[in-house]
Amino acid sequence: MPIGTFLTVSHRQLLKNRSLYRIADFRDPALRGQMLKPSPCTLAGHALLCACLAFTLIGCGKTSADTKKGGKGGRGGQQVIPVAVSKVEKRDLPVTLSGLGSVEAYNTVAVKTRIDGQLVQVAFREGQEVKEGDLLAEIDPRPYQVQLTQTQATLFKDQSALKDARVNLERFQQLYKDGVIPKQQLDTQDSLVGQLDGAVRADQAQVDNVKLNLAYTRITAPVSGRIGLRQVDVGNIVHAADPNGLLIITQLQPISVIFSLPQDDLPDIAKHMRNGRLSVDAFSRDDQTKLATGTLLTIDNQIDVTTGTDKLKAVFDNRNRALWPNQFVNIHLLLEVRKNNIVVPAAAIQRGPQGTYVYTVKPDKTAEMHPVTVAFSEGNFSSITKGVNVGDLVVTDGQDKLQPGSHVEVRSGGQQPQQQNGQQGETDSGQ
Repeated sequence: MPIGTFLTVSHRQLLKNRSLYRIADFRDPALRGQMLKPSPCTLAGHALLCACLAFTLIGCGKTSADTKKGGKGGRGGQQVIPVAVSKVEKRDLPVTLSGLGSVEAYNTVAVKTRIDGQLVQVAFREGQEVKEGDLLAEIDPRPYQVQLTQTQATLFKDQSALKDARVNLERFQQLYKDGVIPKQQLDTQDSLVGQLDGAVRADQAQVDNVKLNLAYTRITAPVSGRIGLRQVDVGNIVHAADPNGLLIITQLQPISVIFSLPQDDLPDIAKHMRNGRLSVDAFSRDDQTKLATGTLLTIDNQIDVTTGTDKLKAVFDNRNRALWPNQFVNIHLLLEVRKNNIVVPAAAIQRGPQGTYVYTVKPDKTAEMHPVTVAFSEGNFSSITKGVNVGDLVVTDGQDKLQPGSHVEVRSGGQQPQQQNGQQGETDSGQ
């Protein structure tokens, strides 16, 4: 019979006897003496119960001892922790500053008419690339040609009068020498010559003004760039006072970007600008795609007190037309390239109450913590000045489960630690 079944039967017998005792008349001396005397069944049940408890305790103790022993996946009673590692390298690392910028056209011109008249020709297409001096539109020139003829006629008239006055002045001068005419008459003729000379000059200015207006009937591109949408159609009467122009030209080659950086970075930027031009890269909004490369042009002359930043302007050739006005871009300003840095992945750097540190993997596949000094970080790498050496294996993933001395196992695809005597270490998976 199984022990559990026998224990159940004995327990039931004890309960039955206990019930009988409760029912019995304790006033009967003989019965009371019999009740006080333990029965053989009771003694056997108690002995069996004690034996079962002893077996149970022995089994629990054995289980606890087995648990403490190093089983499958463990070594010396410790769990093996899978980690990803990377080797400490020595490489050149750029020092860059990042900021958010907005693209602006290098030149933006709203083309308007300078004279009033009817638009008789539109010589451009929307979105067309034009060069400086190309014909864009033409206003009816006939009214200004008539004005030019009139002003030229007035000029000829006044020029003839001036010529006659000058001839008379020469005569009066000779007559005055001969004493025929008084000095007053000579002075009056000299004044008339001056008046007619002024009239001729005014007429000439009027002629030049009408010629200029006649030239303004041909509207040409003031800068090279790309034409936007047309604002007015052929046949409309345009005026110099119209608020809207005929079209807008934006110069896309080159193009500029305005971006902001903290004021604490300005001394370093100014120092490097004195040594030469600084390279600037424009990236997409997700900071993944490089759009264009340019140079830093200038720093604004004042700091924004509300944000503590200053504006900077960079210029890009924009040959592939990757930048458009009012586009938001991420700017990376390259200050310098530092040579021969001890570099670790940025993911390996941990921070705690004692400062920054990394975990390294020793040849016996145990983790060791090293305090490190980070000089600067760039992208996915950090430059270390103290704490690790070239060739060390640093943990880049799984540090949250590590402690100094923890046994580790390099994940598949990670770098394997170098074993002594040039041999691979055995895995701890049940071996």
